[in-house]
Amino acid sequence: MYRAPLEDIGFVLHELIGAEALAGCEGFPDYSPDLASTVLSEAARFAESVLAPLNKSGDREGAHWSEAGVTAPKGFKEAYRQFVEGGWPQLGASPEYGGEAVPQMLATAVQEIWASANLSFELCPMLTHGAAHALALTGSPAQRELYLPKMVSGEWTGTMVLTEPQAGSDLGLIRTRAVPEGDHYRIFGQKIFITWGEHDYTDNIIHMVLARIDGAPPGTRGISLFIVPKALVKPDGSLGERNDVRCVSIEHKLGIHASPTCVMAFGEQQGAVGYLVGEANRGLEYMFIMMNTARLGVGLQGCSLAECAFQQAAEWARSRVQGKPPAAQPGEAQPGEAQLGAASPGLGGSGAAASGAAGSGTATIIHHPDVMRMLLSMKSSLEAMRAITLYAASRLDIAGHHRDEAVRTAAQARADLLIPVVKAWCTELGIEIASTGIQVHGGMGYIEETGAAQFLRDARITAIYEGTTGIQANDLIGRKIGRDKGAAMTALLDEVQAELGSLKSTNASASRARAAALEAVGTLREATRALLHRLDSDPARAAAVAVPYLKLCGFVLGGWLMAKAAEIAAGKLTRAGASSSGALYAAKLQTARFYAEQMLPNALSLARIVETGSGSVAEADARLI
Repeated sequence: MYRAPLEDIGFVLHELIGAEALAGCEGFPDYSPDLASTVLSEAARFAESVLAPLNKSGDREGAHWSEAGVTAPKGFKEAYRQFVEGGWPQLGASPEYGGEAVPQMLATAVQEIWASANLSFELCPMLTHGAAHALALTGSPAQRELYLPKMVSGEWTGTMVLTEPQAGSDLGLIRTRAVPEGDHYRIFGQKIFITWGEHDYTDNIIHMVLARIDGAPPGTRGISLFIVPKALVKPDGSLGERNDVRCVSIEHKLGIHASPTCVMAFGEQQGAVGYLVGEANRGLEYMFIMMNTARLGVGLQGCSLAECAFQQAAEWARSRVQGKPPAAQPGEAQPGEAQLGAASPGLGGSGAAASGAAGSGTATIIHHPDVMRMLLSMKSSLEAMRAITLYAASRLDIAGHHRDEAVRTAAQARADLLIPVVKAWCTELGIEIASTGIQVHGGMGYIEETGAAQFLRDARITAIYEGTTGIQANDLIGRKIGRDKGAAMTALLDEVQAELGSLKSTNASASRARAAALEAVGTLREATRALLHRLDSDPARAAAVAVPYLKLCGFVLGGWLMAKAAEIAAGKLTRAGASSSGALYAAKLQTARFYAEQMLPNALSLARIVETGSGSVAEADARLI
């Protein structure tokens, strides 16, 4: 059963990033580490007691479609009611509409807990928050007053409605029409892959729909954004008649079975009533507000599912007795001897004893070096993923709330640079970690009853929805690296190099992590120069290595934050001694060393691909595939 990793999350928020990172930010007058810890503890209690018990049953039952609508699996509607009663939808939303102002980095940390406990459930409030955020920034005062209070409270939910069958990710090909009619429009068209587009949680769903006004320019320049409520809303906020929008089916998917992925029909009869948001033909620009929020959240889902896969794999490895390891681990009893005490620090889980043997010469599989390697690869990677994601969220806090405009601008550029890395690297790595979790279980991991397979099935979509890995990589090299000629990346690497150079710990693990991270920064700097040359001379060759470049960024930036974590842990370990916090810091040093020695070398091979590997793609003949 999932247990929220409160110590690890707290370490990133309070020690690796620190509340001081928000110095100069306005809008969080009550924020403190104590407040954050209280919020996280309450989130963990709700996640562990309400959401996690529904994860497996929801996967097995799935959402139900009928002509009358969509019904969530047993227990989900009641869990959502408790979620709303607890005030959780309000966390991070604008106080002007009933929200609770907290930093994005805290709201993101809470979101990790929801997604780990039950990803299918978490998707609905995540998308509602994104829709509300977009409406708050681009809607008219009347629209904000009419819709936002009930979306923020959770009384209504929201969706983002983009994809069409013939268009896929190419939004310039969408055909959904918007016909002017008085103070509104009539919307006609079909959309697919609409997460929680229909359900029985609430009486109303606010769809944020991309459509093309009759006569608009072709391509993405002619797309507008519309509010299309499931039930029309009267001026006093009460509900009127049902709008002409209907879920005609839900998809049968590999994973996230409890989350309905809907095919939505707009305007099967007289046309669905829609209200233009902002200016005409700027819909894609507005939708990207939602998409950026969602992309950060989806990247976080990679970390969330990696945490679940790791926890279950570590627990299995502690209890599964099989085989004879070549030698005992340092500080552990020989196979066949009684062992006392808690599990090895840094491998997480419930703290159950790492019992060694059930018979002569046999031991629990955690004693086998390759199983230990797999567990350390899972844990060190997810720690790097969590650090990058929460760091990116902290840049959004600064971008939105710092009193100095220049600081806000620089923070926004940093966040824009990091979000495609968070989205793509964390989800790709999350899939890999979930797969490794199955491997730790051996044959039992392939059996649905153990639960390990669900994490892989659920994780697989994360590298696809809200923009595939390839789309994120093209965004990174085109809009983020190419547009400013690498200025934002250079500024980041300069800062990272200076920070790593200032670390002074003599602890062996921290020193290894620092040296490896510094080397990796130089590798990424050279690869960036090569990429910029490709972008100028042959953009197709640059695109051929875009994904390897993005992954290179992830590994290197993860190495930087892991080295920082090791420096902090080394400084505090002596004072903490044998306490529980001492075990936490010892674990940080252990995972930082492993990341430096077995994960960060991935940067060398990826850099080689970026610098010399484009021709094998750019010069390939599609007829020979």
